[in-house]
Amino acid sequence: MDSLTSLLAGFETALTPLNLLWALVGVTLGTLVGVLPGIGPALTVALLLPVTAKLPPVSAFIMFAGIYYGGMFGGSTTSILLNTPGESASIITALEGNKMAKKGRAAAALATAAIGSFIAGTIGTLLLTFAAPAIADIAVQITPGAKFALIMLAFVTISATFGGSPLRGLLSLFLGLAVGLVGTDLQSGQARFSLGRPELLDGIDFITVVIGLFAIGETLYVASRLRKGKSNVIKLEGGATMSKEDWRRSWGPWLRGTALGFPFGAIPAGGAEIPTFLSYTLEKRLSKHPEEFGNGAIEGVAGPEAANNASAAGVLVPLLTLGLPTSATAAILLAAFQQYGLQPGPLLFLTNGDLVWGLIASLYIGNVMLLALNLPLAPVWAKLLLIPRPFLYAGILVFSTVGVYSLNNSVFDLGLLALFGVIGYGMRRFDFPVTPAIIGVVLGPTAEAQFRTALQQSNGDFSIFVTQPFTAFLMLCALAALVVPQLLKFRARRAA
Repeated sequence: MDSLTSLLAGFETALTPLNLLWALVGVTLGTLVGVLPGIGPALTVALLLPVTAKLPPVSAFIMFAGIYYGGMFGGSTTSILLNTPGESASIITALEGNKMAKKGRAAAALATAAIGSFIAGTIGTLLLTFAAPAIADIAVQITPGAKFALIMLAFVTISATFGGSPLRGLLSLFLGLAVGLVGTDLQSGQARFSLGRPELLDGIDFITVVIGLFAIGETLYVASRLRKGKSNVIKLEGGATMSKEDWRRSWGPWLRGTALGFPFGAIPAGGAEIPTFLSYTLEKRLSKHPEEFGNGAIEGVAGPEAANNASAAGVLVPLLTLGLPTSATAAILLAAFQQYGLQPGPLLFLTNGDLVWGLIASLYIGNVMLLALNLPLAPVWAKLLLIPRPFLYAGILVFSTVGVYSLNNSVFDLGLLALFGVIGYGMRRFDFPVTPAIIGVVLGPTAEAQFRTALQQSNGDFSIFVTQPFTAFLMLCALAALVVPQLLKFRARRAA
C-alpha cells in the first residue's frame, strides 16, 4: 500500500509540464540513438552528463530514463531493417527480424518488437515498483563486509559474462579499477597513480573515461573499418502493423520473454544478452512452426525483444536499492547520481523519495510515449539509417570533445580523452569488453571504502569475510561464478 501511495506521489512529480517535456525529449533521443547503428543509450547519457549538470535532478533522471528505455525500443529498427545489431542483446532480433523484412514483413517485425517492448517494459516497471522498496528495507541491514562481497560478486559475474573470454573481461575490469583509484587517498592523504601531475590529484573524471572509451573508441573503430558504398537498408512503407495471426503467435513469447528478462536484469549476470538467447531457445522449442526459425519466425523477434526490455527495468532494481550497476548504462546512471551528490542505495528512498518515485512513475509514462512514437512513425525512424556514417561520427567526435573540455576548461582533459579513446579502440580491436572497465571505474572506490570499513569494524580481522554467513555465501558465489564455467568448458573439451 505504501508503494502505491508513493507511486501516486511520483506521478504528481512526473506529470508536471516540465517533466513531461523532459520525458518526451528523453524517449525521442533514446529512440534516435537506438535506431542509429553503433550509438547506444550508454554513450548518449555519458555525452549529456556535462550538459545536464545544471538541470534539477528529477528532470535530468526522467530524461535519462527515457533515453535508456528509448534506446531499447529503437535498437530493433536497426537490427530488422539493416541487419546490424547496435548491441549484443539485439543479435537475435537481427537474425529473425531481418529475414522477416526480406520477405516483405518488416512492418510485422517492427510492430511485434515495439508492442513486446511496451508490454515487457510496463510489467517490468510494475515489478520494480513493488520489489525495490522491499529490497531497500532489507539492504539497510547489510554489513560493510557483505556489501564488499556483493560488489565482488558483481565484478566477477559481469566480467565473466561480457564478451567471449572471462580473462579479457577480468583484464578490462582491472583496467577500470586502476583508473578508479587514481588521485588522493581520502584516508591517508597520499597521492596514488598521479605520476607527479597535479591535475590527477583529484582523480580522473568519470565522464572523460566513459566518453573516451565509448565515443572516441567507437569512432576510431568505425573509421578503421569504413568502406565506401551504401548500406542495404530495407525500405518500409506505412506504419508498423500486425495481423491477427501475428498477434496470436506473439503474446506468449512477450510474456515468457518478460519472465526471463526481469530476473536476469536484476542480478549481476551480464545484462540482457543471456535472457535474449534463452528466450530465443525457449521459443524455438515451444513453437508449432520450428522450421521457420532461421528463416524469419515472428516468435524469434517477439520473445527476445520482450526479454531485452524487461531486463532494462530489472537493471534499475539493484541500481536504486543497492547502488550496484549491472550494465554500462546503469554504471553511467550511477555516476550521474554521484554528479548530483546522491548515492543510490536503501537510504535513497528515504532521503530523496520524490526523485526515486518520480523516476519510476516516468517509466510508465515513457513506455506509452514510446509506443506512440514507434508504431506510426516507424518509416521516419527508418530513414535515419540513410545518414552517412562519416557525418554521424564526425558529429559525435566534435560533441565529445566540446563536452569534455567544458567540464574543467582543461587541455589536459583533452589529452586524457585521446588516451582513453585509443585504449577504447584497442579494446574493440582485440575483443576486450568495455562494460567491465566502466563498472570498475564506478564501483572501485566504493569497494575499497566498504573493504576498509569492514576491516576497521573487525580490528583488522580478515576472517570476517568467511565467518559471517551471508558474506561467506556471497564470496563463495563469486568464486563459483569464476571457476564453474571454466570447469564445464574443460569437461566439454575433454568429452569432445
